[in-house]
Amino acid sequence: MPAPPIAPLEPHETRLHGRVLQDDWFWLRGRGDPRVNAHLEAENAYTHAVMADTAELQQRLYVEMLSRIKETDVSAPYRRGKYWYYGRTEEGRQYPILCRRLGAMTSAEEIVLDLNALAVDHAYFAVDSFVVSDDGSLLAYSVDTTGSREYTLQLKDLATGAIGPERIARVSSVAWAADGRTLFYVTDDDAKRPYRLWRHRIGQADDALLIEEADERFALSVRRSRSNGFVFLEADSHTASEVRFLRADRPDDPFTLFLPRRPDLEYEVDHGADAFWIRINDRGRNYRLVRAPIGVSDASGWVEFLPHRPQVMLAWSGSSSTSSRRARAISSRFPKPRTRRFRISMRSSRPTCSDSATSRWPLRRASTTTVSARGRGPS
Repeated sequence: MPAPPIAPLEPHETRLHGRVLQDDWFWLRGRGDPRVNAHLEAENAYTHAVMADTAELQQRLYVEMLSRIKETDVSAPYRRGKYWYYGRTEEGRQYPILCRRLGAMTSAEEIVLDLNALAVDHAYFAVDSFVVSDDGSLLAYSVDTTGSREYTLQLKDLATGAIGPERIARVSSVAWAADGRTLFYVTDDDAKRPYRLWRHRIGQADDALLIEEADERFALSVRRSRSNGFVFLEADSHTASEVRFLRADRPDDPFTLFLPRRPDLEYEVDHGADAFWIRINDRGRNYRLVRAPIGVSDASGWVEFLPHRPQVMLAWSGSSSTSSRRARAISSRFPKPRTRRFRISMRSSRPTCSDSATSRWPLRRASTTTVSARGRGPS
C-alpha cells in the first residue's frame, strides 16, 4: 500500500480584527500553483491505489444507479410570451437540451441552447441564468466552466443563433427591461457576494453602475415581477431586507425605494392585479400578506389580505427564501397574475457525486429561471 501524500507546513499569518491567525496550509489556496496541482494529483493517485480492489464494485453500482434513471426525458413546459419552453435529455448525453415551441406544444421545436454542444471543450460546465427578452428574440444566459461558481453572462440572438460579443464576468442575477434592449444584472465581489447593479444596453460598450451595496451583510438580486410590469432589486441579509422597484417600460428611471431596511424587518414585494403585494414580518415571524396601491409604502395605505398566523408560515408559491422552507401557506383566494418564475431542474442524466458549496448569502426567491445542469458523471 503506498504512503499517503503529506502536505508540507509553511507558516503563514493573517491579521484580522486585531487577532493573528496562523495557517500552516495557507499555500494550498493557490489556485493554479504547480505545487498545489501536484499535491492534488498525488492525493488522487493514492485514492485510486487504495480503492483499486473495489473497481468492479464501483462499476456495478454505477450501472445499477444508471439503470434507474430515465435518461431520455422531457420537463413540463411553461409559457412565456408566445412560446412554450421546456428542457429534454437524451440517453447517453450528459446535459439537457433547452427548447421552445411557438404557440403550442404541437408546433415545430426550436432549440434555444444545447448544453451538450456548449460543454464539448470543458471539463466542467454549468448554466445558471436563463432569461428570454419579452419579444422572445434574445436570450441572456450565464455559464461557469471552472466549477468556481463564477458565472459569465452572454447573449444569444434566437433568430440567427449568433452569440453576441458580451462577456460579463461574475454575474449572479439578470432581468430584462420591457424594451428587450436593456438588461439589468448584478455582479459579485471577491467573496462571491452579489453587490453591484448594472444597466447594459445592447450594442453599447459602457455599462452604467446604478447601485453598489456597501454593507457586507447584504446581497443584491434583480428580477422581474410576476406581471412583468416591474423590475425589483432586493437587498437581503439573514435578518433584514430592502426592496427597490422600477417600471419595466421605463428603464432609464432611477429605482425607487419601497421600505428602508431596519433590523429584523424582512419583506418581499410583487406586482399583480394593478397593485403591489407585500409579504412582510412586521406583525410576527410567520409573515402576513398585504395589498398596496402602486408605490405606496406607508402602511396606512395597505389592506391586509392574509393576517399573521402563529402556527403557519406564509410563503410565496415557488419561493426559495430561507424562512419559507419551514412551512407554506397557499390561499386559493390569492390572485394569480402571470407566473413570474419557472425552474428547469435537469441535471446530468447520469449519476454524479457533487460537492457543491453552500452559499454564504441569504437565499430569496430566484430572480431568473435557473437551469441546473452540471454533467460531471463518468462517461
